Amino acid sequence: MSEFKTVQELKQLDPAIAVPFRSIFILRRKTVKTAKNGNPFLSIELGDAGGSFTANAFGDSAVFAALENVAEGAMVRISGKTEYYQERFSPRLQAAEEVAPSDEEAQSMLSQLVEVPPESEDDLWAHIKEAIAAIQHPQLHDTVQRVMDEVGDQFRTSTAAISMHHAYRHGLLEHTTHMVRAARALLPLYPQVDADLAIAGIILHDIGKIEEYEGDYAAKISRIGTLQGHVVLGFRTARKAAIQSKLNPDLTERLEHIILSHQGEKEWGAAAMAATPEAVFVSMVDNLDAKMGMVQRVLRNAPEGEEFSEYLMGLKTRVLLTPPDKS
Repeated sequence: MSEFKTVQELKQLDPAIAVPFRSIFILRRKTVKTAKNGNPFLSIELGDAGGSFTANAFGDSAVFAALENVAEGAMVRISGKTEYYQERFSPRLQAAEEVAPSDEEAQSMLSQLVEVPPESEDDLWAHIKEAIAAIQHPQLHDTVQRVMDEVGDQFRTSTAAISMHHAYRHGLLEHTTHMVRAARALLPLYPQVDADLAIAGIILHDIGKIEEYEGDYAAKISRIGTLQGHVVLGFRTARKAAIQSKLNPDLTERLEHIILSHQGEKEWGAAAMAATPEAVFVSMVDNLDAKMGMVQRVLRNAPEGEEFSEYLMGLKTRVLLTPPDKS
């Protein structure tokens, strides 16, 4: 058994006892803040495939010096003691160092460091390919296929978010596949929604995220992601493919509108409010899977014996982890 503790193993230790530990984690986030006394400190998020936690490194500490110039997404070897603050796991870090990806210990732990969906990448990708093949309108099919021919490899590996939902490797692929499955189950209830256009919109709705995010082990927003955002980037990608595929102006506009409005509310990042049957449908399916994706993730990563999850910003609450009593 490895001497290195996972996030789940650390959170299962007795919270009343400060237990020494060593671990290798991904440095997911790092923010320089200022304490009340005016001194700088680092607020860092560390994680592996089973979860994450935040901790502080103060300006006069060895950990601050070790991590100050380490980039987000790097692997770091950590030692410290378990500790809780306001019932949230927040260990006291004592030493840290960056670990090269070629490091033997890091390589042996790679499968438990990088979070991926429960379903295999190949199975998820096969479902997307089948969904594209089922689009009956020739130019609409060609538009979606043209995009995937160009960026399919990136689409398969990209995260769907930084932290909110499906925020891990292959997360965008999983999110899109789940949306396609949900849409196919719901479409018979809403005959006013054109199935070809809805499925095409679902497959392309977040395609801009492959440019918005970057990083092999932990995602961060890219330069173009900061300056333009995935809605604009996805709109541009879809429009280029639609023009090349000679998709008619009406369908092109409707497909673009799905991408521009899929986030539901302007304060959430939508460029327009959903104003076609297909756009309303896609935005609702997107919201459903985003929220249920948060629930699925917290349930599969829940420490054994816990009744509630930690607070989830995307749901604005904690999640009850115990199954219904149906006795």
